[in-house]
Amino acid sequence: MNRIRQERIKKYVESKNVATIGELRALFPEVSLMTLHRDLTALEQMGIITKYRGGVRSVHQLDDIEFNIRMKENTAGKTSMMKKAMKLLHPQSSIFLDTSTSNIILARHLPDMDVNITTISPNIALELCRLKNATVNLCGGTMNPRTLSVSGINTLELLEKINIDLAFIGVSGCSGEVGFTCGTEADMQIKRLVIRKARTSVVLCGADKFKRLMPFTFAKISDVDYVISDEPLPEDFVRSCEENGVKIL
Repeated sequence: MNRIRQERIKKYVESKNVATIGELRALFPEVSLMTLHRDLTALEQMGIITKYRGGVRSVHQLDDIEFNIRMKENTAGKTSMMKKAMKLLHPQSSIFLDTSTSNIILARHLPDMDVNITTISPNIALELCRLKNATVNLCGGTMNPRTLSVSGINTLELLEKINIDLAFIGVSGCSGEVGFTCGTEADMQIKRLVIRKARTSVVLCGADKFKRLMPFTFAKISDVDYVISDEPLPEDFVRSCEENGVKIL
């Protein structure tokens, strides 16, 4: 029976990338928590999942996919979100762009105007080199070859020193219950800090992200000002946004 149960757990986690202990207990209400943890330990030893506090994630989770592969995903949706994001831009403002592929698309189409842009992505900084009137700041830090971004103490120290009018933040997963999630602790630290510092926080969240849940929550719905998506969002999420004064574009 445990092999059948473990196979079911494996398929469930791989379909969602991440699952909480509460979700897994709901799948097997007849099984004790101790037995469930034994199953998870066995799957971890087989190299199928990785456990973290409160849940598990697939070893093949989304954030492990190479950057150039993610750039090819949902390009129409990212273009749609980019056009909506453009409406929030205005001259003589301080803008932050994180390393999401949606922000790459935004950087490619950003109009040449007097703005100060800070990013943790060398790729985005290179895209912005075409602009003559913008000032571009690239954070230093430890380079992640998969996400093509920098993070670490040097990154956080610089971000602490700057003022941000408008921050565009990408997500790896989302739900109305846990909020906006990402795959690494370093990414979480940067996103949390930027949202705290920014006057206006904008989350770029394609509808496909609601099928995924990553290990680290960097913001609740109430922490942000705008959510930009490419398709209609789940009713419970929309209702939560309305209750918290968050605008959906």
